[in-house]
Amino acid sequence: MAKIVKKSPAPLYLAAAVWAAWAVLAPLYAWWHFALAAAVSAAAWLGGRKLFPDKVLILPDPEPAPEPEPEPEPEHAAPEDPLAVERARALAELRRLDENIEDAKLSAQIVHMEEVTGKIFDIVAGQPAKLPQLRRFLNYYLPTTLKLLNAYDRMGAAGVEGANIDGTMGRIDAMMDKVVEAFDKQLDALFADEALDISTDITVLEQMLAQEGLGGMQMGQS
Repeated sequence: MAKIVKKSPAPLYLAAAVWAAWAVLAPLYAWWHFALAAAVSAAAWLGGRKLFPDKVLILPDPEPAPEPEPEPEPEHAAPEDPLAVERARALAELRRLDENIEDAKLSAQIVHMEEVTGKIFDIVAGQPAKLPQLRRFLNYYLPTTLKLLNAYDRMGAAGVEGANIDGTMGRIDAMMDKVVEAFDKQLDALFADEALDISTDITVLEQMLAQEGLGGMQMGQS
C-alpha cells in the first residue's frame, strides 16, 4: 500500500485572512504592527493546522507491469553445402549454354557434360572421401570449360565473322571432343577403388570355385 499525505490549504487561508483583516482594521505603519500581525497570522496558521489536519490517502500498490515475453531467437539457417552450391551453379550454367548455342554437335556435347557433371557431384556428395580426387576437375577442368563455352556463346551472339571470332570458335569446337573425354575419365576414375575391390572379390571367388572343382565349368553344364 502507498501512503500519500494531502496537505490542507485551510491554515494558509486563515493566515492570509489575518493579514487582510489587519490591513483593513488595524494600523500597519510601525514595525511592531507588522510583528504583531505576523504573530497573530502564525497563531491562525497553527490553529488551522489543528482544525484542518492533513489527510492521509492510502492507495493500493500499482499492479506490476507484465514482463515482456522473450523474443524468439532467430532461426539460424543451416549453412549451405559448398559442393551443392557449386553443383547447382555449374549445371545451371551448362543448361543455359546448351539453350544459347545453336550448333547441334556442341549442344549435344554440353548435354553429355551436364549429365556427367551431375553424376560426379552426386557420387562425391554420397562419398565425401572421394573429394580429393575432384580437385583438378573442380579447380580447372570444369571452370575452364565453362569459360571457353561462354566465350563461344558471346562470339556466336556477336553476329559477325572475322579472323579472331571464327578462329577462336573453331579451336573451341575442335577441342570439345577431348574435353568430353576428360569429363568421362573423371567419372570413371571415381569408380577405381570399387573396381579394384570387385576385381579382388572375383579373384578370390574364382580361387574358391577352383578348389571346389568348379573352376572349369562351362555355362549350361550341370
